[in-house]
Amino acid sequence: MDRREMLGVLGATAAGLTAVGGSAAEAQHHADDIHEKCAEACVTCAKACNQGFHHCYKMVTEGHKEHAKSMHILADCGDICATAGKLVARMSPLMVHTCGACGDSCDDTLKVVEPLHQGHTGEMHAVIETLKKCRDSCREMVKAMGGHKPSTG
Repeated sequence: MDRREMLGVLGATAAGLTAVGGSAAEAQHHADDIHEKCAEACVTCAKACNQGFHHCYKMVTEGHKEHAKSMHILADCGDICATAGKLVARMSPLMVHTCGACGDSCDDTLKVVEPLHQGHTGEMHAVIETLKKCRDSCREMVKAMGGHKPSTG
């Protein structure tokens, strides 16, 4: 092999390694993006649920007993969202379970909270939008992980 052929082979090898490395880096970056997006959505939702809890608490103390169920479910949903956010942030092998539960919990919470606040703007509208964003992000995470696969032990 002469010098020109050797340089051509080395150049092609370097280009190939860069292309492969770039694809792997892009795949890792996408995985990091989805994890970051989901963890952030969960933590933000946990905070919003606590704010919604406080709003409903005030409503109940003012005599609006129909907000009691919202108050309760928002507190519980906030705890589930916080747990999901923590597990996603640390890349836990169990995050598929918590993300599935978080998405379902946000959906159930929306079914209770939305009817009380339809057409309203302000604090509870922001809570509702945050619940939807968290639900969608968790469902995207579960899908990206191949869905929920129960352990066989």
